[in-house]
Amino acid sequence: MDKPSRGEKIILRFKIALLTLILTFQIGYSQNSQFDNFFKPSDSLNVKRQNAVVISEAVVAAGTLVALNQLWYANYPRSKFHFINDNSDWLQMDKAGHVFSSYQIGRFGAEMLQWSGSSRKNQLIYGAGLGFAFLTAVEVLDGYSSQWGASSGDIIANTAGTALYVSQELLWREQRISPKFSFHTTKFAELRPEVLGKSFSEQILKDYNGQTYWLSVNLHSFAKESKLPKWLNVAVGYGAEGMVTGNTKNTEFLSNNPARFRQFYLSFDVDLTKIETNSRFLKTVFSVLNTVKVPAPTIEFKRFNDIKYHLIYF
Repeated sequence: MDKPSRGEKIILRFKIALLTLILTFQIGYSQNSQFDNFFKPSDSLNVKRQNAVVISEAVVAAGTLVALNQLWYANYPRSKFHFINDNSDWLQMDKAGHVFSSYQIGRFGAEMLQWSGSSRKNQLIYGAGLGFAFLTAVEVLDGYSSQWGASSGDIIANTAGTALYVSQELLWREQRISPKFSFHTTKFAELRPEVLGKSFSEQILKDYNGQTYWLSVNLHSFAKESKLPKWLNVAVGYGAEGMVTGNTKNTEFLSNNPARFRQFYLSFDVDLTKIETNSRFLKTVFSVLNTVKVPAPTIEFKRFNDIKYHLIYF
C-alpha cells in the first residue's frame, strides 16, 4: 500500500511552524530579559501556564484531527473499522517515522508541562503520552477509511516511541538516546511524483528514499567522569532506497521499480540541548532543532556488504 504516514507529516509541519514562531518572536524581543524569562520553566506549579498548555494542546490536537478528517478522509469512502497489515511496506521506513513522531510529540508535550511547573508524574503521563494518544487517534481515522485501515504495526511503533522517552526519564532522569531525522533529495521522486512528492517540501514528507532516521547517543551521559564534550553524540541511522511503491505487489510500477535495499549509517552528531547558554530562549530553540541530525562525516553500509564514506551526509 502506498500510504504516506500522516503522523509523520504532522510532526514535521509542527516543527517548522513552531520554529518559525520562535524565530519571529526573537526578531522583535531578543534583547528583552522579560521575554527570555517567559521561557524559563516554573519552579512550582503555575496554574495559568498549565491551563494554557492543556487548553492549547487540546485545541490544536482536536482542530488538527477535525481538519484532517475533512480535508483528507472525507474524499474517500467510509467503511467499518478494520485493520490492515502494512508491516512490509516501504521497508519499514514509515514505522521508523512513527517511532520518531511519537517520541518527539511526547517530548514536546512533557517539556511544555515542565515549563508550567507540573509534577514529574504528570509530565510523563499526560505530556509524554500526547504523541501516542494523538497518533493513535489518527489510526482510528485510518481504520474507518476504506482506502486505508488501522495498522497494528503503526500502533506498536507509536508505543515504542513513547516508551523510549518515558523509560529514559524513569531510568536516568534525562534523555541520553534521541530519535532524529535527516533528508536528502533522490532520483526516485521523479519516477512517481504524485506519491513521492513534486516539490522539495512534499518530498521531505513523502519520499522515504531520502529520509534517514537516527538514534543519537550522547557519549558524556554514559561516561560522566570523562572529558568528552557534553554535546558530542554518536548516531546510528536507518534508511532505504529503490522504492517507488509501498511494496512489490503493486505490479503497475514494477518496471520502474529498481531493487530496493536497506541502508545503515554510523556518524557523529551534536546534542544541542547540552550546549551551555544562559538564554532560556536559545534553550527552547535548541530543543526544537534537536529533532534534526546535524550533517557530519558518515559511514554508510549498504546491504551490510557495501561500504561507502560520506564527508558530509544529511
